[in-house]
Amino acid sequence: MSIKIGPVTLPNPVILAPMSGVTDMPFRRLAKRCGAGLVVSEMIASQAMIRANRQTMKMATSCAEEFPMSVQLAGCEPEVMAEAAKLNEDRGAAIIDINMGCPVKKVVNGEAGSALMKNEKLAGDIIEAVVKAVSLPVTLKMRTGWDDQHRNAPTLARIAEEAGVQMITVHGRTRSQLYNGRADWGFIRKVKEAVKVPVIGNGDVNSYDDARSLLEQSGADGVMIGRGCYGRPWFPGQMAHFLATGERPEDPSLDVQLAILMEHFDSIIEHYGEDTGCRLGRKHVAWYTKGLPDSAEFRSSVNQSLSAPEVRRMIREFYDPLLQKQAA
Repeated sequence: MSIKIGPVTLPNPVILAPMSGVTDMPFRRLAKRCGAGLVVSEMIASQAMIRANRQTMKMATSCAEEFPMSVQLAGCEPEVMAEAAKLNEDRGAAIIDINMGCPVKKVVNGEAGSALMKNEKLAGDIIEAVVKAVSLPVTLKMRTGWDDQHRNAPTLARIAEEAGVQMITVHGRTRSQLYNGRADWGFIRKVKEAVKVPVIGNGDVNSYDDARSLLEQSGADGVMIGRGCYGRPWFPGQMAHFLATGERPEDPSLDVQLAILMEHFDSIIEHYGEDTGCRLGRKHVAWYTKGLPDSAEFRSSVNQSLSAPEVRRMIREFYDPLLQKQAA
């Protein structure tokens, strides 16, 4: 089950969702190595990208291990979005993704993200400008609509396809739902029926059965996984294996999970520096250890730590007795 996005062929139909503060280079690199078919950058504000804000540029940084990587851009001005897309093409992106799905208030208040679903004319102008600006394939991520009375994803999908977009991802909630309630996988089928380009379903995929149900209900060509990957960079690769074979891979052994966690934490420190890296890395440590014995107390202690060496020591001290018990 491969997916073709213009000249780019994905090895499997499982995509790591763009998540602000999560899908930075260290996490994307791990997920890609573990088998994700495609990884997508954190949402990047186009205006900030053009101003070459250092943090924004770091968010966009890619490496060969991630190829093909998709860079997701957000904004509400066609010319600015086009310029940002061109900058990312020059910096080695393989795909440009347009964000019309982010429900966060500060993004929506800036008339970007899912707010664009309320203005189909502007949305179409942005899509057309970005497609014309780059030779790369352009994709679109959106929600089912602004609210239950305005679920216009099928209409916007047709506009996008006519403008040259080559893949569409739909999160099965309206903007008004934020992340509450359940994703409506069945509604995604309306988008699938409206266009000929590949359609990806997104929202509430936390297990193998979730993915199977999403695909059955939506008719989508693949799945995008977001929060289900917290502390599980191996999950997209496991899902790809499941969709290809029907087999349900077990999670990596505890010692392998520890090795991945330590590698991940070290790469975060290397990427951001100790102060910022330690602050950002602690939440990943919490996600990796969720569900393990006595993990709540451990997470509380780790979240007070201000130094990378101390966090590493605490991780080792937490995992050592668990590994010894497992070995016994």
